[in-house]
Amino acid sequence: MSGLRARDIGHRVVVRHRIPGGLTDIIGVLASWDPQTLAVRHADGNVHEIAASDITAAKTIPEMPLRPVDVEQLFLTTALGRPAAETAYVGQWLLRASSGWTGRGNSLLPTGGPGMPVAEALKHAEAFYEERGLPPQALVRLGSPEADELRACGWVDARPEQSDVLVMHTTLDHVNAAPEYEVLIAERPGEAWYAAAFDGPVPGHAPTVLEGAPKAVFASIAVDGQTVAVGRGSMTGHWLAVDAIRVAASHRRRGLGTAVVQGLARWSGALGGRRTYLEVLEENTAALATYTRLGYREAYRYRYLTKR
Repeated sequence: MSGLRARDIGHRVVVRHRIPGGLTDIIGVLASWDPQTLAVRHADGNVHEIAASDITAAKTIPEMPLRPVDVEQLFLTTALGRPAAETAYVGQWLLRASSGWTGRGNSLLPTGGPGMPVAEALKHAEAFYEERGLPPQALVRLGSPEADELRACGWVDARPEQSDVLVMHTTLDHVNAAPEYEVLIAERPGEAWYAAAFDGPVPGHAPTVLEGAPKAVFASIAVDGQTVAVGRGSMTGHWLAVDAIRVAASHRRRGLGTAVVQGLARWSGALGGRRTYLEVLEENTAALATYTRLGYREAYRYRYLTKR
């Protein structure tokens, strides 16, 4: 098969093969491989299985350059990748509540129009959170008109002591190299996954939020029988969200976090994933350096605002 192997699963490939009456090429993502056959997922979603005996040439396609991202689209995509336990809308603005677990799961996402004056929409948001015993909070993209509008209505920085959150993106081709460790991908997280992901008891709504996306998986790496690194991946369209990356303190600086990202990327690539994003605090310099080395670049940054 001209060099293609299992390590190339998740990469874009071109395969020339025999068909009745001649030869044809298929371009797509290598979904599976064994010595007798391979499967290529085309951009239209169809999977083409090709027998090894029919292949005349096959190779990987060089990494795609990192194209500009549609920031507005990505801003909404991040909410779909990890939906809150409870949601409601004010026009197109998304209200999210998850009993206080995580800022993302308990904040207004002002995207699109609220269908009414901003000041009136914010009163609806305040009532929504007050009814649930939560502080009114909004996740705003820095530099956006919505951030300026909320500030003009008296909303202020909810976490002035914390750095900006960077939303970073790249193409899947940049991060789907073969991991140095065996990465287990599961549709549901087990006790070992949760034990590695949290110190102490698991927050009550964490399973609802983490397991609530329509297409999500949970990655883990075990060393000497102990789960020492975990992460979560979810698919929204062609976007792979990577989050909940955590490595045991005793096993850091060994490339385990990188391997988790790569394992999730290879899972996503076989399903038609093309791009990937993640979020990281700017002050988390170690994680930021790792993601930058992998090819992630800043798309935008956000902060949380609250009613003064």
